[in-house]
Amino acid sequence: MNLLIIFSYLDVVSLCRCAQVSRTWNVLALDGSNWQRVNLFDFQTDIEGPVVANISKRCGGFLKVLSLRGCKSVTDDALKTFAENCRNIEELNLDDCKSITDSTANSLSKYSKKLMILDLASCTAISDQTLKSISDGCPLLSQLNISWCNQISDNGVEALARGCKDLKVLRCKGCVMITDDSLLHLGLHSPKLTTLNLHNCVNISDDGMQDMARGCTNLKSLCLSGCLHLTDKSLISLSNYCHSLRTLEVSGCCQFSDSGFQALARTCSELRKMDLEECVLISDASLIHLAIGCPNIETLTLSHCELITDEGIRHIGTSACATEVLKVIELDNCPLITDASLEHLMGCHGLQRIELYDCQLITKAGIRRLEAQLPNVNVHAYFAPPTPPNTDGRQRPRYCRCCSIL
Repeated sequence: MNLLIIFSYLDVVSLCRCAQVSRTWNVLALDGSNWQRVNLFDFQTDIEGPVVANISKRCGGFLKVLSLRGCKSVTDDALKTFAENCRNIEELNLDDCKSITDSTANSLSKYSKKLMILDLASCTAISDQTLKSISDGCPLLSQLNISWCNQISDNGVEALARGCKDLKVLRCKGCVMITDDSLLHLGLHSPKLTTLNLHNCVNISDDGMQDMARGCTNLKSLCLSGCLHLTDKSLISLSNYCHSLRTLEVSGCCQFSDSGFQALARTCSELRKMDLEECVLISDASLIHLAIGCPNIETLTLSHCELITDEGIRHIGTSACATEVLKVIELDNCPLITDASLEHLMGCHGLQRIELYDCQLITKAGIRRLEAQLPNVNVHAYFAPPTPPNTDGRQRPRYCRCCSIL
């Protein structure tokens, strides 16, 4: 019995090796109780249907967590056998399992009543029928990833929201068929939602965001990066309803301006991570409002925000979050900031990383002073200065140099 307990701490490879030592060890190592969590990602190129079927028969009701991420050769038939044998599965990762179809979801719906976490990212053959099956048979589902499943539409999301009342995490990056209707149904039926990733869902608008925010008031993490049609109205909706927001990623949302972030900063004081890359309309005014209203910011990305100046960084560097809380600030391609910004950040004793790629007014001396003041900070700087034209008037090829050789 003591040996069985020891085996319970071993990974899959170690258990298989132990099983070859003796008959006694074989029985103990292959005991189903040792196979409650199985991750086959490291063997993805070798895993085919029969392997999954054999594991499911051996593990049976013991198996609770299985990752087949990247196992492209695994088929619906193997997962049907798995679902029949492993009815206590709680977490299943099928990320990038290209061969599975809606048939797999049908099997899970019949047998996997305890399923709570399901990852179907990049399973491009599945459709709305998968979400309808999951909503019918997996009522405990709380986390779902359907990123890059480009056949998923509003019909599937509606079925999911109606059937899975405990849904807390939904990731649907690149699901271009999702529109405001999906956001409406999430707002109506998913009040427990805390994490929503809509990266590159290009067909959503401010109206859908308002419907979602009104109903999902417990939202803590939201990604809207690449949602090009959104305006400040979406930020105002978040400020009105989602006061618990901690992570906001809006990279590439080029219509957001200072007005939207001013509204957000007034009510969302819990914000810890903000990615504002390529929000090209924001200026120092946004940073002033964030410095005042969001004292818990740990990570702030301002890359390609070309209106930001030293004055805005000064407000961040002297804000309530600066002394201990701020850990990462990214300022790539901010052409107006100078060494003065680095001076303003020297009081940020918790700062761990600063990115300064292609900041042409930052100097080697400024970086060295910052590193001397904050020896634990990791500075990433990468310069691509313009070069004189050739005699024929054409620009010479640009070259780059890393700060590690400065």
